[in-house]
Amino acid sequence: MNEILSRYCPRIEFENYEDFFVNYKCNVPENFNFAYDVVDEWARLYPEKLALIRTDDGGEVQSWSFSQIKQESDKAANALLGLGIKKGDVVMLILKQRPEVWILMVALEKIGAVCIPATFQLTQKDIVYRCNIAQVKMLISVDDDELLENIISASKECKGLVHKGVVGKKAPQGFIDIQKTIAEANPSFTRPCGEADTKINEPMLIYFSSGTTGMPKMILHNHTLPLGHIVTAKYWQCVEDNKVHLTQTDSGWAKFAWGKIYGQWICGAAIGVYDTDKFTPLGILKALNKIKPYSFCAPATVFRYLMKEDLSGYDFSYISHTSVAGEPLSPEVFHKIKEKTGLEIREGFGQSETSVMAATFKWLPVKPGSMGKPAPLFGLSLLDENDQPCDDGIVGNISITTAGNNIYSYVDKDIEAYAVKSPMSCSSVVPEGNLDLQSTKKVPGIFIGYWKEIEITNKSWYNGIYHTGDMAWRDSDGYYWFIGRNDDVIKCSGYRIGPFEVESALMEHPSILECAVTAAPDPMRGQIVKATIVLAQGFIPSEELKKELQNHVKRVTAPYKYPRIVEFVTELPKTISGKIQRNVIRGKDLN
Repeated sequence: MNEILSRYCPRIEFENYEDFFVNYKCNVPENFNFAYDVVDEWARLYPEKLALIRTDDGGEVQSWSFSQIKQESDKAANALLGLGIKKGDVVMLILKQRPEVWILMVALEKIGAVCIPATFQLTQKDIVYRCNIAQVKMLISVDDDELLENIISASKECKGLVHKGVVGKKAPQGFIDIQKTIAEANPSFTRPCGEADTKINEPMLIYFSSGTTGMPKMILHNHTLPLGHIVTAKYWQCVEDNKVHLTQTDSGWAKFAWGKIYGQWICGAAIGVYDTDKFTPLGILKALNKIKPYSFCAPATVFRYLMKEDLSGYDFSYISHTSVAGEPLSPEVFHKIKEKTGLEIREGFGQSETSVMAATFKWLPVKPGSMGKPAPLFGLSLLDENDQPCDDGIVGNISITTAGNNIYSYVDKDIEAYAVKSPMSCSSVVPEGNLDLQSTKKVPGIFIGYWKEIEITNKSWYNGIYHTGDMAWRDSDGYYWFIGRNDDVIKCSGYRIGPFEVESALMEHPSILECAVTAAPDPMRGQIVKATIVLAQGFIPSEELKKELQNHVKRVTAPYKYPRIVEFVTELPKTISGKIQRNVIRGKDLN
């Protein structure tokens, strides 16, 4: 029996998906704090238990036990307090996958500060925007030359920024040497009492949205998020106690919370780390061979590139479970990876705002291209424009229907926002109404709201329902099939065409490396299908290839879904998280 997991899940094992969906429960203590109740507890129970194993492009392998993570996070907590960082203060971490990202995230939770993980790809403008809108008091970065230059330039415009810290071999003037400061800090740290201690409903973490449309939003999570990711880790990624799980992602993205810290450590798994600045198929293959994870999760892009490689010389038998999330995985990629490696990829669906919402859980047969079935607790539904449930086969908005009853409790209609008792004012986080945030403990793993954005929050969170903005349909077996963002669905001559279906068809053709399908304006049909395509090595753009691809889509899907416009490009516009910016392509077509 897993001593930690069993404290929060009265029942861990289930006979089948139906048993899991109906009977899964999660206990959420009022003062649950992941740092104390998971990390420190593992250190107390099994001091030498493996917590982290890391490699990089240099090939070196390092590891840390839970007792080492506890000791270093205790010292880091004292170091942060010594710098004036207190409960409710906001600290941004730009640390790639250095061990300090885990140490400092745990330390920030211990003192009740709010963490903003951020990507090293941020520009000067990005840093200024994030620091000012989130009231960042301290920023800690890796010693990357370009990034440090951006921080130095940006800090002149960051109004509330008090400290800049650096992790690495060099600390420029004006930066605190974080490794030295932690090393010199008092190793004795005791959990605070009373108001200084954290409560489950208080702010813990902010992720900035990818910014595929408009400026990035601040997605605010409280201390329930780690418990929400039990389902993510245990029942979808299939992590195991005392075995290594590797999710490939930078620490600046919500996929890190999904796969590199919370649910994995609650389940007792060690976290595998491949720290690299730039993804290459050879790099990830070498890292996998070094770490040999029991379970492996990666974005669809990783598998799209791997399927084009010669994998005949690689042994993947040490991987027992493989999963994908972030973007839909086309059936062609699924089949090619299985053919070349024997790995059966299980898709999951969710957002930075949530833990896993639907997945091909371990009891379910895989239907390539499907996101699987709903996770328990969320009350996931497909709703039409009137918030009425959709029948099988009908496209609807993926929605969390427990949001009103279990997340926010509306007392009356007065416009009076609940303010968390913390130095960080959250009065603008929640939707309008007199709200009881104590009810957040009932359903772990869903965000509080978009901080400082009541209007934007209310556009997705109303009538007691969280509307994700993602569209899907459900088949007669209860599996969900992703269509696209609501804004991405193409309306052509009365037909509704999902871009993912056309993209999946195109990915079956050997000439395609990557593609994006969008709506292009048309005076007769309203909109027509456009495919923007990056070709694989060895293929050259031509009219013949264009017609071949159009005919291929007609055969695989339906004649009316084929791309009437085909554009060949060298790269697709993407956010700094690697997601395709279809809105950029649409915007160019409108000009």
